[in-house]
Amino acid sequence: MNTRYSRNRIYIDSEEQDTIKNTPILIGGCGIGSIIAECALRMGFETITIVDGDTVTLPNLNRENYTEEDIGTEKAEALKKRLLSVNPEATINVHNCFITEDNIESIIGNHKIAINALDFTSDIPLKFDSICVDKGILVLHPYNLGWGALVAVISPESLTLNSIAKEEENFNEVKMVEYAIGYMEFWGSPQKWIKEIITEIENETDDLPSPQLSVASWLLASMCTHILFNIATEKPIKEFPEFYLSTINN
Repeated sequence: MNTRYSRNRIYIDSEEQDTIKNTPILIGGCGIGSIIAECALRMGFETITIVDGDTVTLPNLNRENYTEEDIGTEKAEALKKRLLSVNPEATINVHNCFITEDNIESIIGNHKIAINALDFTSDIPLKFDSICVDKGILVLHPYNLGWGALVAVISPESLTLNSIAKEEENFNEVKMVEYAIGYMEFWGSPQKWIKEIITEIENETDDLPSPQLSVASWLLASMCTHILFNIATEKPIKEFPEFYLSTINN
């Protein structure tokens, strides 16, 4: 095994290490995606495409993989620099743009696995899933719950997020979390604290982005990297309508 990954031994064998090295992953959105990208890279995923048209701002620093020196720079370029400082031999492809109707097909391309960390300000995240599914690409959806982390996996055989979307409502992150809460409650594992947070968010009178903590960003990174590993090495995974939930708040 390569010296860089020698301490992955026992957990990951040499064949698996080679497999993940050559598994191309796409990360749409360099917010939560910035933490996931580094965790995956350190595990051994060395072929990563990152996409984001935004720039780094001060409020990003509470949970994303940037520093004050990055403020005002393009997220994707700042993240590429960070990743190559960890492993200069990695292949890091960058798209300094937002995903739109015009570029979505070409950006998705023929990646093996995708991370959909796009903002639900339009229907682009759902179209992202649809195109990936048509191409046989599995998609991970990470959600920052502050003291917990939620990941749903969409595959060609699974249900899609459209299955829980209501025609009269715009689908967003909160709707997914509400679904997860209901699911857990039905199966006898209620998450009262998450329900209380959602209520507080919905009661806010100002138009504010969802509150998020660094705790969940790192939980999501570890969960997503584990799922990426299992997909790449053809191990079993949970697919939507099942999901992964990890919390330190119970």
